[in-house]
Amino acid sequence: MNNLQAVFLSAIFASGTALAAEQGGRAGAQTPTSRNQQQSLTERRYSQQDRSFAVSVVRSATAIEGMNPQDRLRVLAAAASVVSPIRPGMAKSFSREGLRIEQDLIQRGESPAVSMINSGAIDCRGVVSLVENIPAQRINAAEQSIIGGVTRCSQSLPAAQRLVATGLDQRSVAPRAVLAVMERTGLRSAWSQEQFEKLFASLPSNAEESAREAPNFAAMYARVAPEMTKDDASQAGLELLAWLTRLNASATRNLAVNITTDAMKSALGDAAYAHALATDVAAQQIAQTAGQKGEVEHHPEESASVLQALSRRGTDRFTELKAMAPSQRAREAAASGFAEGTDGDRNLAQQYFAVAFSALDELWKDRDAHPDAHLVIQEVSEAAAQVNPVAALKRTQQLSDPAAQAIGMVAVARVVANRPETSSASARERQSR
Repeated sequence: MNNLQAVFLSAIFASGTALAAEQGGRAGAQTPTSRNQQQSLTERRYSQQDRSFAVSVVRSATAIEGMNPQDRLRVLAAAASVVSPIRPGMAKSFSREGLRIEQDLIQRGESPAVSMINSGAIDCRGVVSLVENIPAQRINAAEQSIIGGVTRCSQSLPAAQRLVATGLDQRSVAPRAVLAVMERTGLRSAWSQEQFEKLFASLPSNAEESAREAPNFAAMYARVAPEMTKDDASQAGLELLAWLTRLNASATRNLAVNITTDAMKSALGDAAYAHALATDVAAQQIAQTAGQKGEVEHHPEESASVLQALSRRGTDRFTELKAMAPSQRAREAAASGFAEGTDGDRNLAQQYFAVAFSALDELWKDRDAHPDAHLVIQEVSEAAAQVNPVAALKRTQQLSDPAAQAIGMVAVARVVANRPETSSASARERQSR
């Protein structure tokens, strides 16, 4: 048993002993009101213990070394969001370190895995400082930081406006960030109208490298064009369609073409739309492909059905699980562990969780091929924590990679910190069986 487990269990024992002594001294003399008061007091104690446990786990998780900057940022952001309502000072310290990492990643041209701004523990001064120090040529890497900045802190808007304008002058375009700044400024403002014109006149010169952004450019056009003059909407739409002709045929391009042509028709009207296309042969040709099936290309999604696991409670799924890929095996085993652990065979539940966490180690070794590996660790760790947080904590600490350990530990802490007071006592009763 490690120190965290000992602290948590001893806290439970101490609370239980105190409560037993209090109840024993007044045995046979309790009224319904006094019993309710004692129950409320017990639930509050449990809630305090939950929070103390969560803080201790988060502190240990953030002390783990050996992570790369992206994983460290991911852990700090999650840790800050967990402890922010409980220990604001601790959350701010995590946020300060995370902001430094986020800034360094952006300076190197790497998109941060997450933005500390979204953790809720950053003050406006920190947000402004981050946005002010983003180089215009790195605006693509900083897109989610800019969006978070202008959304959560209006004081960062002037810096974001300067950044976006300079970036467009340098043909450095991040469509979602530009749209966020325009919406905060006002779509009909002179500044937004100017940036709208500049954006579609400065689309990336290497179109194929930016192909995945095509639907975002089209979505931005669809959002803003109705607020612009018809002349500006027409010109921008033609420039976007002409740019799309430089992309290879794909479902992604089809989607962008469909969005753009529908938006042009809506903003201009059918007659003006037809007239605009007649002035640009390239735009007219690609507009004729509108209506083809379009979609954003993405990795196939996996999921595990808890309802299905509940319906198969008590059955042996271990042979079936062995045949699955590590990510699916981890999720399915965790779902069965949760089903058994909440109202079934708790020993069988822990066997399923053993399979799930073993699969996590396999998954993490091949994480370059699985960009959502960290999400699988969170999902499995949270499922295990719902059944028995102390056992879940031990399993996360036994994962082979430091980053995987920290991600799992913070997930356990999140479950415990957010557990409703009224469920704390019953949860511990299940753990002790």
